[in-house]
Amino acid sequence: MKKLIFAFFLPLTFSATTLAADGKALYTQKLCATCHGAEGKAPIAPMYPKLNGQNATYLLNQMKDIKSGKRNNGMSMTMKPMMAAVSESDMTAIADYLASVK
Repeated sequence: MKKLIFAFFLPLTFSATTLAADGKALYTQKLCATCHGAEGKAPIAPMYPKLNGQNATYLLNQMKDIKSGKRNNGMSMTMKPMMAAVSESDMTAIADYLASVK
């Protein structure tokens, strides 16, 4: 029984780790670091939020809302055109990566 449980959870752990690794590459490729800084820790200006360590679901929802136009306050309108090139699976990977950065 223990082996069965281990066999079930091991792929889930690997999957989350893989998403975070892919998210790190996507964070750079999609130019997120340009404004939010390396690893989301040091934005280039006070108006841009720090993203590291945030809850992954929260980050994903914010990216989705910016892309859809549901969120249109503050700097989100600046970000909207950039989000057009980011798929939902990319957003998930980026959110998982940022949530893992402490």
